[in-house]
Amino acid sequence: MQADISFAEVEPELFDALVLPGGRAPVYLRNNPVVIKIVQHFMITKKPIATNCRGPLILFAAGLEPGRSMTAYPDLASDVIKSKIQYKNEPVVVDGNIVSARGWPDNSIWMREFVKLVKSPVARA
Repeated sequence: MQADISFAEVEPELFDALVLPGGRAPVYLRNNPVVIKIVQHFMITKKPIATNCRGPLILFAAGLEPGRSMTAYPDLASDVIKSKIQYKNEPVVVDGNIVSARGWPDNSIWMREFVKLVKSPVARA
């Protein structure tokens, strides 16, 4: 599959929400300064962010503020804790503008909660 645009071409202000899927890609994408800049836009503007599996690694690299709560792939629990984020081993955790899930088995509830967040009056403000 070919991408429609490169990371360098992304104008984050044109997007209402961000999805950071899991898998192995976040391990590498967290080192891309352009990706970090995009993610920081969503964090600063408090636009909805969905993250799954290893996706939180990108949030940590982008400077997610301590004191939040989230879930992630269970093997990342120590990474979550080192980032001063409360790890919850639950299928889905909603904390403000971030909806996190442990992995693909939790996708249906993850996306259900994310769609609720995107449709909420707070997200549209």
